Amino acid sequence: MVLYTTPFPNSCLSALHCVSWALIFPCYWLVDRLAASFIPTTYEKRQRADDPCCLQLLCTALFTPIYLALLVASLPFAFLGFLFWSPLQSARRPYIYSRLEDKGLAGGAALLSEWKGTGPGKSFCFATANVCLLPDSLARINNLFNTQARAKEIGQRIRNGAARPQIKIYIDSPTNTSISAASFSSLVSPQGGDGVARAVPGSIKRTASVEYKGDGGRHPGDEAANGPASGDPVDGSSPEDACIVRIGGEEGSRPPEADDPVPGGQARNGAGGGPRGQTPNHNQQDGDSGSLGSPSASRESLVKGRAGPDTSASGEPGANSKLLYKASVVKKAAARRRRHPDEAFDHEVSAFFPANLDFLCLQEVFDKRAATKLKEQLHGYFEYILYDVGVYGCQGCCSFKCLNSGLLFASRYPIMDVAYHCYPNKCNDDALASKGALFLKVQVGSTPQDQRIVGYIACTHLHAPQEDSAIRCGQLDLLQDWLADFRKSTSSSSTANPEELVAFDVVCGDFNFDNCSSDDKLEQQHSLFTHYRDPCRLGPGEEKPWAIGTLLDTNGLYDEDVCTPDNLQKVLESEEGRREYLAFPTSKSSGQKGRKELLKGNGRRIDYMLHAEEGLCPDWKAEVEEFSFITQLSGLTDHLPVAMRLTVSSGEEEA
Repeated sequence: MVLYTTPFPNSCLSALHCVSWALIFPCYWLVDRLAASFIPTTYEKRQRADDPCCLQLLCTALFTPIYLALLVASLPFAFLGFLFWSPLQSARRPYIYSRLEDKGLAGGAALLSEWKGTGPGKSFCFATANVCLLPDSLARINNLFNTQARAKEIGQRIRNGAARPQIKIYIDSPTNTSISAASFSSLVSPQGGDGVARAVPGSIKRTASVEYKGDGGRHPGDEAANGPASGDPVDGSSPEDACIVRIGGEEGSRPPEADDPVPGGQARNGAGGGPRGQTPNHNQQDGDSGSLGSPSASRESLVKGRAGPDTSASGEPGANSKLLYKASVVKKAAARRRRHPDEAFDHEVSAFFPANLDFLCLQEVFDKRAATKLKEQLHGYFEYILYDVGVYGCQGCCSFKCLNSGLLFASRYPIMDVAYHCYPNKCNDDALASKGALFLKVQVGSTPQDQRIVGYIACTHLHAPQEDSAIRCGQLDLLQDWLADFRKSTSSSSTANPEELVAFDVVCGDFNFDNCSSDDKLEQQHSLFTHYRDPCRLGPGEEKPWAIGTLLDTNGLYDEDVCTPDNLQKVLESEEGRREYLAFPTSKSSGQKGRKELLKGNGRRIDYMLHAEEGLCPDWKAEVEEFSFITQLSGLTDHLPVAMRLTVSSGEEEA
């Protein structure tokens, strides 16, 4: 299949589209700015309350007449541009494919040679997130603003989290022989080539007990701001390599406590001790909050060095005390994930996107300029990206579309086939966007007999209004039909000639319904959940005890308690914090505020990650290894990203 790298089939149509959009854009921008000036966020309201001179209100009153005059002047040009723009959409392609060339050793072609379908099982990591990159005036309805800056910061944080090395901690002890693999929240941060502990703001020091391969003298700050050069791994090795740390201990020894307070308290809050809610994350410098050197990194991601009985001449903690301290962190993290020993996989709330993330599915990337900024940042890690997915005008759908689907897909592995379908059954505000489903086939390896090993991924965004259950169920029906059609149309295998082996089949996205809400019973019982497994769900209306909601209460986005990834992680680990900062299912008979006191659930989970256990290669089995709720985008969106790591293995290996 040919992947479209441009939105139009020839340069003449592309040039005409650029001219028409140039005529429309001034009017579009002025309308957006005018509407945005009358929809303040809670952060801006707090700023105005602290401003005795009311300068912001004065600026709004001053610029509004100017904006109105410019808007009236731009209307004729916008109308002329619309006359050309609208018919052009019938020739527009449904997505733009972007590939970053010359990725070197970390490129997708190199990844294909790593797995031949034999030997140890192979793990693949998936993540999905609703990033709310709408035009600024619409984003403010969800208490978010500055869409262009947020897009850049979101891309940087995802890249920084995914590019860190995967670290496996092996604890050798007469009393504890377990193995803890901390790939979602690395216990040791990457260091410079000298292997010396570097100071981190807020009196936190990176541990120096584990040395990484040299990086040519590159300063860690460069990684935070610019990402790994040309997509190279942070530690200079293959992304699939894991840094192995072996920790020994004596029987009866007692490691130090892992919960000692951080000196100064600034690292805990990540706000420099400023007033409550005064620093939204997307206004900070590059690398703040989301980078590995951030003072707001998670407890499992940054090890707090401290002086102990075994110290060196310089006063730094000795190697033994550092190892014991890390051992205590590992044991505590493992215990937190294993509160329910019957669960077959690890699960946690993480302050970082998982290390070695392979596939990323995003929703609500509606703004074109924001999508471009986000793409540029993600290309620092992902080689293959699909963006600007959807249709405009009346192409392919019943009603006129002002916005695309908002879907964006990024992959480290080569994309083989793509299909997009727009949901025809929408109403109200959702009818203005071409919400639909994006289907992808990726190659993840090849066998010694030159059989391709492939995987299927579907990303979708369902109808939003909570009362429209029938519409969402109809969309789920269409999703199932489209999934089957895509598998059938793109498969080049047959029973007699199996040219391809299917390793996984994953469906993810913002489904806009909750598994515990009494108003969403139709969706909860849909047949999609009989074909695909939800790792967080026990059954219709019943969640696993550790599963939490993914929709945040927008009123608290800029509170100091949750304004950094680390703070939000700590809040969501407690039931009290979840009740205060997560959105809960609403009922037709009562408001959300009253429902919060009655519900025993953990919030409204509307972002899903599903995987199929059937339809794969007959000799292989795909099992969930890790599942994570991610706080790294705190202050940048009103959703929690979720991630899942699947391990694909054969029955012979298990035997």
